[in-house]
Amino acid sequence: MRVVMHNWMRPEPIEATIKRLAALGYDGIQIMGEPRRYDVKAVRKLLDEHKLECWGTVTIMIKGRDLIHADPYFREMSQTYVMECIDMVEALGGSLITIVPSEVGKVVAMADPDTEWAWAVEGLKRIADHARKKKVKIGLEPLNRFETNFLNRHDQALRLAADVGEDVGVCLDAFHLNIEEADIYQAIRNTGSKLVDFHVADNNRRAPGEGTYNWSELISVLKEVGYDGALTVEFVVPFDRSPLRESAQDADSGVSEVSEADLKFIRDHGSDLMSDALYTRHCKNAIEHLRKAGA
Repeated sequence: MRVVMHNWMRPEPIEATIKRLAALGYDGIQIMGEPRRYDVKAVRKLLDEHKLECWGTVTIMIKGRDLIHADPYFREMSQTYVMECIDMVEALGGSLITIVPSEVGKVVAMADPDTEWAWAVEGLKRIADHARKKKVKIGLEPLNRFETNFLNRHDQALRLAADVGEDVGVCLDAFHLNIEEADIYQAIRNTGSKLVDFHVADNNRRAPGEGTYNWSELISVLKEVGYDGALTVEFVVPFDRSPLRESAQDADSGVSEVSEADLKFIRDHGSDLMSDALYTRHCKNAIEHLRKAGA
């Protein structure tokens, strides 16, 4: 099973990310959905040089990016943004986009449930048509209730995928499953062949192996349902502000320029900038544990 990793958790030059992933034995990257940030030709060249694949991308739903926003201007703008992410995936040789439909952190509805659902279906149909032309799969990702009030469980994602059609699939995330599902293994089984991406972090959202998940059992269930995609590492390590913090946490992060939006997104997820050494250690822990568990 392939193991890839997101890069939104650390705002560093893409060259540093790719070099680290290759050195640690990862198979590829699921690059953050910021298509105007990257020179795709240069990134693809770097991936080729390090023998890594672009598995796909994930939408970064910061403020203003929302397929169910009450303002039609924001909905249209968000659709355009997602389609630009799809174009980036195609240019990088990838095959997947994971879509979070609504703004991360927005937990108050702007309309009644049926209206929001209709907005989501309408926007995703347009996006799905573009993705089909580009030969890029779509996976709809449910998040936990503390990050969104729209799409929290696998059954909701399956229903939305069915309403959109166009062979739209579902992306599941081990951390969110742990919060929202009564039975995480049954959620995976129910999703079955519609599962197109699987994000991995432990029950506490740290790297796999740093929590209580039985990763051998979880990977076994994924194989049972025939999942042949990648395990996408997406850990978020909390910043310890107590005297118990590791000294490496306080070291220079090595990141010279960080945008306000990037820093806010990371901090809103409960993390912060950390040293290169500490971040690399968690990346190493993740892949080593997943490989031992049968990935």
